[in-house]
Amino acid sequence: MTRKMGIAIGVIGHDVLVQKMVSALKLFPNFYPMVRVYENEHEVPPLVESLKDDVEVLCFSGYRPYRRAMDCLNLHIPAHYVPLSGAGLYSALFRLQKRSSLDKLSIDSLSEAIVKQALRELGEGDSELIGFPELPSNTLEEILRFHQEQFLEKRCTGVLTGEKAVADRLSAADVPNEWVMPTQQDIVVSLERALLSTESRRMKESQIVVGLIQINDFNQLVENTSSEHEVQKMKLDIHRVFLDYVKSLEGHLTNLGGGEYLFFTTRGIFERETRGYKYIPLLQESEKSLGLSLRIGIGFGRSANEAGTHARLALRQSKEAGGNVCYIVREDKCVIGPVEMKPPLVYDLSVTDKELLSKAEKAGMTATYMSKLLAQVNAHGKVEYTAQELAPILGVTVRSTHRILLQWLDAGVVEIVGVEKVATKGRPRQIYRLSFLNRKHAESDER
Repeated sequence: MTRKMGIAIGVIGHDVLVQKMVSALKLFPNFYPMVRVYENEHEVPPLVESLKDDVEVLCFSGYRPYRRAMDCLNLHIPAHYVPLSGAGLYSALFRLQKRSSLDKLSIDSLSEAIVKQALRELGEGDSELIGFPELPSNTLEEILRFHQEQFLEKRCTGVLTGEKAVADRLSAADVPNEWVMPTQQDIVVSLERALLSTESRRMKESQIVVGLIQINDFNQLVENTSSEHEVQKMKLDIHRVFLDYVKSLEGHLTNLGGGEYLFFTTRGIFERETRGYKYIPLLQESEKSLGLSLRIGIGFGRSANEAGTHARLALRQSKEAGGNVCYIVREDKCVIGPVEMKPPLVYDLSVTDKELLSKAEKAGMTATYMSKLLAQVNAHGKVEYTAQELAPILGVTVRSTHRILLQWLDAGVVEIVGVEKVATKGRPRQIYRLSFLNRKHAESDER
């Protein structure tokens, strides 16, 4: 069912995971979530029953509630669940290693092959695994009893479980364990699949998208060019860059004159190429190769005329924002933006260097912080930062960054290598070198 505010999606799961899913749904402006939280799996079928006629797609927090719903109900709408991936497994192993040996592990919800591979990459290839024999009819009590027996009979030193209820009961019984949680990326991928499976989304795949590109201060740019030959050459270079971008969208480009261009594409292709309206590479490419500042307006609509009108509204919004930015106006006149000009960092959560993990642990560094720093260094080749530069990378305040850097200094994983003077009044800023990543980056360059 498509409501005025978006496509209705039913979100069903445990409280903790549902909160993460609701947070991830902020990246999907097309979705209107209807959330149901359960404490016991027996509550799942009635919750689904209450939702199925009001939503267009369902997304469960894990496989077990999904399986229970599919076994008990005859659903006429698409249903998806958030799977467990290697990234969540590495994080769980990292946490479990702090409290217990990884020599013998009892596991559920994950295949032994996947866990074994992760342990080998962490230098724990000799670990013994005991897997719970999964069946659709297995209850949480049976999973709990299995792990407790393995621990009491000393056949395992720790437990990896995909079930929060099992993890809570094991913790209450003082059994070392970790709940293997889906990562934010797992949730985003599942929501993307859910979106693509909806009837409304399939209808929108072929919807016309109109884009307007305007070069900031184009007339002044022409006046400052030394000759007509150079002006024509500049226009050809601009047209080539724009044409290459529109080609990636499988679209059509038209020069309207006066530094303004119009292009058409379809919504499905545009959404995929922008990674769900998160990234417009043309902004960065134009600035990098031509030194141009652009403003871009994208319009969606139920007709080509409506899409064109919305594109002009979006362009006006970009102009008011100062340029070198893109805004999108949807068919319901909701505004999306500003859209990033740079690709989002891809966090490599599968950090497998045992020495790095050991240093990180001593410094009190979380796996998330390490992954963000690795992604930043890999993307830009830079290992020296001020606290002000690190704060947005880590996603915390400058004050918190200073506190974190003091911990890392004490642990010897960063060092102060200089001072940066600021133009305005204020104390000079210290420059920190991420020395524990410097070697890692150098090794990557050599390869």
